[in-house]
Amino acid sequence: MKRNLPAAALLAALATASALFAFEAGGFAFTKRIETKLLAEPKALAEAAGTLPFGRQVKIEETQGAWLRVSEGDTAGWVFKGNLALTKPAEIKGLDGLGLSASQTSATAAARGLSTIVNEYAAARSLASAQGDLEWVIGECASLTTEEVDAYLQAQKKGEYQ
Repeated sequence: MKRNLPAAALLAALATASALFAFEAGGFAFTKRIETKLLAEPKALAEAAGTLPFGRQVKIEETQGAWLRVSEGDTAGWVFKGNLALTKPAEIKGLDGLGLSASQTSATAAARGLSTIVNEYAAARSLASAQGDLEWVIGECASLTTEEVDAYLQAQKKGEYQ
């Protein structure tokens, strides 16, 4: 004879399990970007208050929606929760086995002559205007105001507005 767990017990178990995977004030998390910016306020376009390297443990001081105010020593600020992990992430390596941050790359690896390969690739795939396209995109981005970006993020429910 099978026993069915009452719905309340099942919900309580799920709530307990999800709490283990939640960011909570007083808890700890780890940065998961090569460089994580800490912002002065919980807004995507706020001024930077500091930066932390990859895999640094931070204390969660406060939560506000999708934003967390964290601290590590004298460094503190707001971080979008998508930039943090509850467990320490493994060291990330590029496809060639080298570290992704410039400080982990040797001068020999950094000095490899890739421009010939890049130009051949672009020519073979009719991407000769890629540099011009990139310059156009950068110009368009520079013409956007902070208010326009914030309005777009709100309307599309992106970033902190999810």
